Amino acid sequence: MNIHGKPIAERIDWVFSLADRHAATFRSPEAWLARERYLAEHPTAIAVLKCMDGRINIPVATNTPVGLLMPFRNLGGIFDLGWPHLGEVLAHHVQRVVSAGRHVVFLVTYHYSQGDPHRGCAGFAYDTAAAIAHTYQIRQQVEHIFGRDHGTVYPLVCGFETDEDALVIHGTAGDKLHLASLGTADRALLAPRLTALLPDMPAQMRDDLLPLLHGNLEHIASVRAQIDKGERLLDIEHREWMICLGRGFDFLHTPNIALIIGPYSPNLDGPIRRAAGIIEANMQAGRIPDDGFLLLASVPYDEIGVDRARAELKSRFLSAFAADVIRAEFPRLGEQMSIRTAVLDWRSRALETIAVGE
Repeated sequence: MNIHGKPIAERIDWVFSLADRHAATFRSPEAWLARERYLAEHPTAIAVLKCMDGRINIPVATNTPVGLLMPFRNLGGIFDLGWPHLGEVLAHHVQRVVSAGRHVVFLVTYHYSQGDPHRGCAGFAYDTAAAIAHTYQIRQQVEHIFGRDHGTVYPLVCGFETDEDALVIHGTAGDKLHLASLGTADRALLAPRLTALLPDMPAQMRDDLLPLLHGNLEHIASVRAQIDKGERLLDIEHREWMICLGRGFDFLHTPNIALIIGPYSPNLDGPIRRAAGIIEANMQAGRIPDDGFLLLASVPYDEIGVDRARAELKSRFLSAFAADVIRAEFPRLGEQMSIRTAVLDWRSRALETIAVGE
């Protein structure tokens, strides 16, 4: 269904229906058992720092069960671990995982298109070299916080080629492993290639990273089959009509639907202005209807009671802050804004809207 051209009320209903379907899948008995079995076999926790672009769907690209990879998404994939909130969130995640006796791998990602540079990352003005340089800065910051010996936490720079959803693993000596250069018949070659590429990565981490690479080989083969049949559209026009602020948007992996801003930067007004400018330009160019757009704020919580109440206050703050910025900088756009404020039950992935005045 071409959701972009529908009236705004129908688009909003579609978003929350999508969230409900994602939560139902996540909490199904089959999905829960698949996650438990996978974690028993591969205990290393894997977090992904990535761009808000809906094409960057690492679980799908690696055939990994839903809910196992911890996503951190932001406009342009731009992060700074010096940001107070981001540093606290990452440190809390690592401490929780390590206390259970598990390792942590951070996939620090950038993305690009081999077919057209302008299908790359707009956050870096389609400059892939600049995007890669930024990922190495993040890698250095992770090492500064969690140590350079990589015995427990390993920051792995990883490219994502969006035409074929292919991973590019960066090695410690500057060499790279392009999964697109291999086929499913090369599956047995991945273990020794990974050992040579990442000699400082503990064996357990490498063993737990391998299933993602195996899954990516299978996914690439599937994507190529779609391309051969003309079933995969690569050159997709930007038609975003949502601004999402906060966390808990993992259900939104449809390209060109939403501009997602993580709550990490101390200067949130900057990315909010940029996102609003993109929405306004989309309306003016006729890429989306000019009957409105959605501003959605979401904050996850782990427990009922105090944790959920705190999430409610934070989500209300984020939606009010973003709305004020948009109304001040884009008055006409502010009149076309539909606001939804929500919290996300992290255990079930259920997105729950809350009234601002509650």
